[in-house]
Amino acid sequence: MSEYKTAPVSSNSIPSGIPFIVVNEAAERFSYYGMRAILVVFMTQYLMNSTGQLDVMSENEAQGYFHLFVSAVYFMPILGALLADGLIGKYRTILFLSFFYCIGHFALAVDDTRMGLLIGQGLLALGAGGIKPCVSSHLGDQFGASNHYLLSKVFGWFYFSINIGAFAAMLIIPWLLAEYGSAVAFAVPGVLMLMATITFWSGRYRFVHIPPAGANFVKEVLSPFGLKILLKLSFIYVFIAVFWALFEQIGSSWVLQAQKMDRVICGVEILPSQIQAANPLLIMLLVPLFTYIFYPALNKLMVLTSLKKITLGLFLTAIAFAIPSWIQMQLDQGFVPHIGWQLIAYILLTAAEVMVSITCLEFSYTQAPKSMKSFVMALFFLSVALGNLFTSAVNFIILNEDGSSKLDGAEYYWFFTALMLVTAILFTYVSGNYQEQTYLHEEQVG
Repeated sequence: MSEYKTAPVSSNSIPSGIPFIVVNEAAERFSYYGMRAILVVFMTQYLMNSTGQLDVMSENEAQGYFHLFVSAVYFMPILGALLADGLIGKYRTILFLSFFYCIGHFALAVDDTRMGLLIGQGLLALGAGGIKPCVSSHLGDQFGASNHYLLSKVFGWFYFSINIGAFAAMLIIPWLLAEYGSAVAFAVPGVLMLMATITFWSGRYRFVHIPPAGANFVKEVLSPFGLKILLKLSFIYVFIAVFWALFEQIGSSWVLQAQKMDRVICGVEILPSQIQAANPLLIMLLVPLFTYIFYPALNKLMVLTSLKKITLGLFLTAIAFAIPSWIQMQLDQGFVPHIGWQLIAYILLTAAEVMVSITCLEFSYTQAPKSMKSFVMALFFLSVALGNLFTSAVNFIILNEDGSSKLDGAEYYWFFTALMLVTAILFTYVSGNYQEQTYLHEEQVG
């Protein structure tokens, strides 16, 4: 039996373990986004009680619980990072938590009550959230100084694989829900997650397994140096959290808005949940466009740092969210505009995602000290949790006792649009004072 590699091998090529990580990510993201795509519809149309009667939620209640679940998913990376960096390493953490991930899907499949929803979402949050910082930092661990120049390209492929899985899931799983019910619609993502786990296990001898730092991890995190790094990044992530507060609504408020729109495209009526598939499809189109055309062109006009990309993305997010705000104004007046208007918003918001999310993912890895890679990734994912927690809190706070909303109609969307614009302006100032420093693992001779 071969021994695991514990350091990157000096090379000018793509590490041999990368395909296993990328394929695993595509299958895992299919499972996650497929399940997530139908949650709001499931809670508002399919949820049952213990006696077999419908027990559905109101729109605001479902949005609140949706974002609460997503927030829980993105809080769990802290646990995953502690296990990975401090105790058992990234590879073992991913395998261990993937077990809970699979069980969570099947719990939703066999029990369509609120109790089944609670148990399933709890296990899914533990599994999906716990492995998130480990997979992306495990990807980065495969590279050393000699092939570091390939890291940006591979992180682009990694994000591309995420969106292949998400695109397929957002088309297929809503259709399965409509045609075969919730049991089948939740079981299929569970099967894909099982396949993802097996694929990842198959690449175990091709991976670089960076040993956990143990007590040194805790010492470095709590050292003046470690705390300074975390504090610097935390200032950045507070602003990123607002981006996620808006972006994640494509799975909640945008779906509910799509239900009220004309969704016929080329003679075919699209399901409200399927509209979300526009996002991963656009990602696959825009990532190469930005990487090979837009960024090089923009770099000729200015020094295009990671933080400048993020700044541009935040302003673009405000513009993107103004479109559903306008759409809702038309719906409030009794007009039915076409779903094409929402698709325009998807294009702008996806472009913003490329500039904010992909950039911040790589930025987080390179800015993290060597023994804190997963932990810093978890801190980045915490920004997603905080954004969703904020949106969830807003939805519960504005909910009146009779089920109506204090931020009715277009007011809800304009509130988030204004919040994003103020955030982008403030980030411009804060990011200008950030000093970047890159940390990479040492190589071993191949």
